[in-house]
Amino acid sequence: MAGCAAVPDRFEGRSEGRFEARAQALGLAPGWIDAGGYRLRLFRNRTISPGVRLYLYLDGDGLPWLTRTKVAADPTPHNPLVLELLAQGPAPALYLGRPCYHGEQDAAGCSPWLWTAGRYSEPVIAAMAAALERLIATESIAQVTVIGYSGGGVIGWHLAQRVPEVDQLVTLAANLDLQAWSLRHRYSPLIGSLDPATGAPMRSGVQQLHLFGRQDRNTPAALTAAMQARFGPAFRRQLVEAGHAEGWLEHWPALLNALDPS
Repeated sequence: MAGCAAVPDRFEGRSEGRFEARAQALGLAPGWIDAGGYRLRLFRNRTISPGVRLYLYLDGDGLPWLTRTKVAADPTPHNPLVLELLAQGPAPALYLGRPCYHGEQDAAGCSPWLWTAGRYSEPVIAAMAAALERLIATESIAQVTVIGYSGGGVIGWHLAQRVPEVDQLVTLAANLDLQAWSLRHRYSPLIGSLDPATGAPMRSGVQQLHLFGRQDRNTPAALTAAMQARFGPAFRRQLVEAGHAEGWLEHWPALLNALDPS
């Protein structure tokens, strides 16, 4: 599938425009998928052949708030790190955006709650799970490796719980214990969001790898100590010489090569 020829006019001069422009520069083909009453943004590095493994990339929270008291009008990420990671990784790979992101913040059914307190709520998770299930069915995908960065790791956890074809979950700098993370930053509780730390253990058959940066002050590995104690060896953690957003690109090829997709 070819990359887009130009950034759509409605994106120009906005955070979505910068994000779309970077996707175009990386040769990623754009698309949309309707699921759960929302329209979700897609980027892919090539057409998916039947019966193969898909690497699904999920982004962080972007910009939910402008300040501690002012909600952002557009939560789309400014940093295209996840697009860069996707471009380095194996094919086929696909970026799946969240409800109300990428220019959809004013669409029917959207409200700031879905990118603030409810950013990991049932409507968000259900829509993204439905999108993944539709992709699996229409493109005959055999297995899925979910790769979630920061808050995308939280969503990835829930997708792995719900979608049987997901047999591998990799998170990078993910705030998997929402309560511990909120307390660390003195954030208001994410009321309505689904917290992996207080939910059921990951279903059997899902290989987990949770990567944390040694220099990450936003989401250090220590925040998931209680999850490690509760979930045991299946909750596998690994430290990387990285910060929250810095250093991941340099280490990503080696980290991917170390994965066992069997």
